[in-house]
Formats: sequence, structure tokens, C-alpha cells
Amino acid sequence: MHSKIVRFVAHLALASVPLCGVVRADGPDIRKLMTPEEFEAAGLDKLTPQQIEALNRWVVRYTAHEAPEVRRQDEVVKAEAAKADEEGIKTRVAGAFDGWDGDTVFRLQNGQVWKQRLAGRWHYRAEAPEVELHKNLMGFWVLRVVEADKSIGVKRLQ
Repeated sequence: MHSKIVRFVAHLALASVPLCGVVRADGPDIRKLMTPEEFEAAGLDKLTPQQIEALNRWVVRYTAHEAPEVRRQDEVVKAEAAKADEEGIKTRVAGAFDGWDGDTVFRLQNGQVWKQRLAGRWHYRAEAPEVELHKNLMGFWVLRVVEADKSIGVKRLQ
């Protein structure tokens, strides 16, 4: 089964490579969406840079068009989404981090984008700090900077 998935993904990537050259897909990068271990376990480390770029373009199209419908209708996906909501999310801020100032947008390495939903200011400099997101007792999302143990209410934009 694993090799079929790898061949399918590779086929999709190859079929999407433009004849005129490689065009960088804007948006998520599969190399950042997956851990290095997941990337290697899926066999994606064997793809050429052109195939990876084609896969990135496919991920953008799939996420924009089919993924929302799959999330609403597929029972396995709905169960995984519910599990993720319950367990929370662990990732890192993408790049430099300066805390929050009342209207901060948090771009994360997993491709998600969150916005500060509660008032407050906190200054803290770090490069790609680890963050955890979880729902509080009221069902609202909270982002916590792990190394500083500081939290703020957030809402998801992407």
C-alpha cells in the first residue's frame, strides 16, 4: 500500500510538471508541512526538485478545492479533525517572532495562519519558537509559546 501511495504521488507530481520549466508554487511547501521523518517515510525524498514543486502546486489546488468537501463528508477525515481539535497542535512559528501587540498574525511552519483574538501585548524575541495550540474550556483556541509558557487567545485564518 505504501509503495502505491508513493507511486501515485510521484505520478501526480510528474504529470503536473510544466514543459516550459519549473514554476515555484506559492503557498505551502510539502517539505515544511511534513516532518523530515514523514517526508522520508512517504518516499518523497526520492523526488526531483521539479517533482516536489509539482506536488506543492497540487497540494495548493487540492487544499483550495477538494479538501474542504472531504473534511465535511469523509468519516475518517472528520474523526481525525476531531482528534486534532481535542489533542491540539504542536508546531513552530515560521521565522522571527517578536511576541504580540493586539493585532498579531501568527504564521506557523505547518502552513497554518492564526490571528490574535484577545487584547494584549507581550514582547519576546525568538527565532521559530515552538508553539502549542489547544482549545480552552469554552471551545476557543489558545496559542502558547512553549519556551516562555505564555499564552494568548487566537482564531484561525488559514
